[in-house]
Amino acid sequence: MENQDLEQKYNKWIVLLSITIPLVVALLFGVNLRQLGFDVKPLSFLPPIYATINGITAVALIVAVMAIKNGKVKLHENLMKTAIACSIAFLVMYVAYHMTSDSTKFGGQGIIKYVYYFILITHIILSIIIIPLVLITYVRALAKVFDKHKKIAKVTFPIWLYVAVTGVVVYLMISPYYA
Repeated sequence: MENQDLEQKYNKWIVLLSITIPLVVALLFGVNLRQLGFDVKPLSFLPPIYATINGITAVALIVAVMAIKNGKVKLHENLMKTAIACSIAFLVMYVAYHMTSDSTKFGGQGIIKYVYYFILITHIILSIIIIPLVLITYVRALAKVFDKHKKIAKVTFPIWLYVAVTGVVVYLMISPYYA
């Protein structure tokens, strides 16, 4: 299969996943199994785990960029696959937590409240935007269209890094208010 054909083949999946993932997460975020009468224990142990996974994602992204700049292609590839796997694991745990636990309200006051909500809102918006960017960047690497891969990676990397780092920051800011 030619490189352009490979990209075209995956474009439908990229569009489908880029729309479906945020919609499913938004729908599931509003579903609390306990409130629906299911006898499930709150998965209250998950937030520090998925915050740590966000931190691992950030480190993997930074080291992956350093690896490719040093010509270590296989290491770069493995680290990027690790970052994608971490992001998927985060998403699964995040949804599972919110489906079994009540949402935690941020209790900070004054300027810190505005800082928190700014970080949270930009984190959420960019976490939606990053989905197609990561998928396109990955497919271009699979298709071995490295000039196009590198061009979009320069956009994808800082946004994905911001999402990963702010995921940790949001957790650290709200963690004192967990019940």
